[in-house]
Amino acid sequence: MAGPLCLGLDAGTGGCRAAVLDEGGGLVASAAVAWPPPRGHGPAVEQDPETWWAGLLAVIRELGRGVDLHRVAALAVAGTSGTVLLANERGRPLGPALMYNDQRAVDEAAAIRERAPAGAPVHGPGSGLAHALWLARRAPAGVRHLLHQADWLAGRLCGRFGLGDWHNALKTGFDPQARRWPPWLDALDLPRAWLPRVLPPGSVMGRVTPAAAEATGLAPGTVVAAGTTDGNAGFLATGAARAGEAVTSLGSTLVLKVLSPVRIDSPQHGIYSHRLDDLWLAGGASNAGGAVLKRFFTDARLRELEPLLEPDRPTGLDYYPLPAPGERFPVNDPGLRPRLTPRPQSDTRFLQGLLEGLAEIEYTGYRLLRELGAPWPEVIYTVGGGARNAAWRRIRARRLAVPMRAPRHEQPACGAARLARRALEAHNNERGPS
Repeated sequence: MAGPLCLGLDAGTGGCRAAVLDEGGGLVASAAVAWPPPRGHGPAVEQDPETWWAGLLAVIRELGRGVDLHRVAALAVAGTSGTVLLANERGRPLGPALMYNDQRAVDEAAAIRERAPAGAPVHGPGSGLAHALWLARRAPAGVRHLLHQADWLAGRLCGRFGLGDWHNALKTGFDPQARRWPPWLDALDLPRAWLPRVLPPGSVMGRVTPAAAEATGLAPGTVVAAGTTDGNAGFLATGAARAGEAVTSLGSTLVLKVLSPVRIDSPQHGIYSHRLDDLWLAGGASNAGGAVLKRFFTDARLRELEPLLEPDRPTGLDYYPLPAPGERFPVNDPGLRPRLTPRPQSDTRFLQGLLEGLAEIEYTGYRLLRELGAPWPEVIYTVGGGARNAAWRRIRARRLAVPMRAPRHEQPACGAARLARRALEAHNNERGPS
């Protein structure tokens, strides 16, 4: 008989993706559904949580067309970091959720700045804590829970609200080192009774209720694991698990993360750390990345030029390829201007110069993380659209002198499924041999 399957769900801004992994971590099936975009007006960005639930039901039913959902033994949900909502005792939302990119909490951010430690990753109007305070100051009657996107969806599945995970709670103020909500939160207008009890990602949160089983097609009693953020789920999907293993995301922006035995928090450099068991996932995000390439080249042109690149013959061009003024990591300078000249007549040479500039930013980022206490990468997994560019991979490998390894998976939903597997193993160990 085939072994149990694990389901990962990745709730994003525009839809939900799902992935099912087998016992060996192989991809069995995946599906995706779109949902209406958030409502935006000026700095306000909101979304109806019921939209998420409808999308989650739809994506699981879609999986059920090709997978026996009763073979799914455990699941986990990844959500957008900093997206929060208020709910009553039974988990019913008491208004729209504030999305991660809602920027209205300016006054709340100022209050946080006066009371929170400078190194806490809660600063700015886009943090989960700032959003929580904004909602708390306008809260209707009957509030019992402050929940993150992943918390609420998992709660709908297992019927238990008021539980969260280390990763989503980080930017709402949770201290993963002390494993508690810190005392300085008491100086802010946020009732402690609303805060979730926070669990390690991949621990058992509950079981799928009969009502949720009927709605989804999953078996009643399916293990529901504490989840994570979409960004961390993407890291976990690669297979990285040991200190010194790193992941570079080559998307519109350049994101670096490395597993470190010590916690690295440096707000002035845009660096903070998530806890993964006894390790710390430290990293930062540059404003440079694939977006600057799209300013100059179409996708078709990039494909034409790639075979013509000469990655073992550096151009000597000294570019800092930002799409617009301003950088956050590894240089935190809102006034930093792009450096994109001189431009040679050859498009091939110009493109290679841009790729070399991005490789230099990657090198500088990992060097900064090492200077702050993280290990230099032993291996780098690469994800994102740029991962498929063989010449760029060669340029990076030469500059960083680090082995480049293909990821096991790239979809964050696969990372969530890996957490589900951990919860299932913990659950089975607690039960003992049958």
